[in-house]
Amino acid sequence: MSMNYAFKALSDPTRRKILDLLREKDMTAGEIADHFQMTKPSISHHLSLLKQAQMVYDERKGQNIYYSLNTTVFQDLLKWFIQFH
Repeated sequence: MSMNYAFKALSDPTRRKILDLLREKDMTAGEIADHFQMTKPSISHHLSLLKQAQMVYDERKGQNIYYSLNTTVFQDLLKWFIQFH
């Protein structure tokens, strides 16, 4: 995991809101988009950046793709922060 990608992903409020939504349950891009006043391609762009940062992963279930949190990355970020304590 690149810390630069992680911090870039976390720098945007929309992406942080997506992470909050996924904390509660796995969702499709359409379900995520329902929580925002923006186009689906914009949501796809945000999801792509979160995937690039390895903060979310996707899994095809039938015709739908579900997005989930990759909690391992958050554990790695916490370890990095804690070293400065």
